[in-house]
Amino acid sequence: MKRYFIIFTGRVQGVGFRYHTYELAQSLGLTGKVRNLMNGDVEVEVQGTDETFNKFLGGILKGNGFIKVTDYAMKEIPVVPSEKSYKITG
Repeated sequence: MKRYFIIFTGRVQGVGFRYHTYELAQSLGLTGKVRNLMNGDVEVEVQGTDETFNKFLGGILKGNGFIKVTDYAMKEIPVVPSEKSYKITG
């Protein structure tokens, strides 16, 4: 089990990006949260196995027709053992 903190840059606000991450996370059994940042980027924390995380990241980078990720920065952070769901927080 691993947890990652990711900042996504590009056309990621006003295009359903947070909901897209929510649906992917739910379908893969991942936990975490997503929120918009004031500078137009989106911040994600996501937790799960390497396999499910890789599927999640691939789905995010693929987009949904409106989303266009131009860059992202990622780092591993401590796991939150008590977390039970993935939430849209802002």
